[in-house]
Amino acid sequence: MMRATPYRTSTVCLAGTLALGLAACQSTGSNFPVSIDPATASVANIDSLSDVIARDPNNPEAYNVRGSAFGRAGRYNEAMADFNKAIELNPNFARAYYNRALIYRRNGDLKNALADYNSAIRADPRYAPAYVGRGNMYRQNGQLDLALADYNTAIELDRTDAQAFHNRGLVYQARGNNQAAIEDFTSSIGLSPKSPEPYNGRGLSYLALGDARTALDDFNEAVKLDRSSYIGWTNQGLALEALGEPQKAHAAFARASTLNQNYQPAKEGMRRTQRSG
Repeated sequence: MMRATPYRTSTVCLAGTLALGLAACQSTGSNFPVSIDPATASVANIDSLSDVIARDPNNPEAYNVRGSAFGRAGRYNEAMADFNKAIELNPNFARAYYNRALIYRRNGDLKNALADYNSAIRADPRYAPAYVGRGNMYRQNGQLDLALADYNTAIELDRTDAQAFHNRGLVYQARGNNQAAIEDFTSSIGLSPKSPEPYNGRGLSYLALGDARTALDDFNEAVKLDRSSYIGWTNQGLALEALGEPQKAHAAFARASTLNQNYQPAKEGMRRTQRSG
């Protein structure tokens, strides 16, 4: 599955690089990490898929699968060509529209990405990932009512979609409804416990509600799952600072700043806790 850009605070067949994944088979619509075969993007695998197409050149599914492999390999132009061909052969191919929308998004062509999400939904109104993808675009554009409606629909269609719960939690959080956000982040964690993003999201809502100790537990889990997350380390610093532990907070902010020297919240946290230490 091709996956859209994950979080601000990622039967699945394939996942992609650069925050992209590709939907070749059934898709959960989730941005969360999945276990995949590294050979998916190999030259040998792509050659094998090309052989399938040579034997059956009018099979849209074959082009969608190979397009997914191209996307996994970072060969986005070739992936786009395959999704175009899949849609040409089957104008009602929801998964191919969804995959092509994610390439459009990666290329900054948001108008065509939105059009493809809409086409995917028209082709299959029960295809939950398309609602998640479109909801992500609405959310990132500040259109929270439209985003919430799409996430609600996605969850009604598929209550196993961790990303839909996570991103609906982000909408609730943006509106200051932190208790509802915590419930959605908790649902997301239950569905994808190895993903750091919902721990960060839930921790921020706990922090907003004044429960810094529980927030710290979530941030600790987030950085355990992803040691390279400067956002997670910054959040950990915020919780430690709120708990009155400036030296430990400074160390967390410093770790975040080492991972991303341009991340202002980490730099500002270092300055605050340096003065306090």
